[in-house]
Amino acid sequence: MPDMLVKLYDLPDSRPIMVKMEEQGITIRRAIAPEKHVVLDWIKENFGEGWMSEADVAICNHPSTCVIAVDEAQGKLVGFACYEATNKDFFGPTGVHPEYRGRGIGKALLVAAMEGLRDLGYAYAIIGGAGPTEFYARSVGAIPIPDSVPGIYRGMLKR
Repeated sequence: MPDMLVKLYDLPDSRPIMVKMEEQGITIRRAIAPEKHVVLDWIKENFGEGWMSEADVAICNHPSTCVIAVDEAQGKLVGFACYEATNKDFFGPTGVHPEYRGRGIGKALLVAAMEGLRDLGYAYAIIGGAGPTEFYARSVGAIPIPDSVPGIYRGMLKR
């Protein structure tokens, strides 16, 4: 999976997707320290230890660089997105619970994270090891970075 590049100075307007989230009762916000254990347990259960480790770093950043999606009516976490976790200016990992996919939550998390990177002063962002490249291209205009496989994950230790 290639890395992808996003022009942060040319992001789509986030208001329509955030209104769509509000209409569904989904809140998109930064994770905070007192809920770190809840978020990390959920990520480990749904997406594995590797992503949990990256989210741990993101939540510990000041401010937190882990964005979460919460179903307010159910009072539960339904998705997350991290940035500035594995590398500076990198987006990922991100995931949405299978029961909540297809509702725009992934796009809302992506856009919120991209805005977070832009707010940190970056002009461009890197999506590391982008899985659904068509989704990233459609959602934020991401383009593949040539010769970026395996990228920063080369030689990574795994269980």
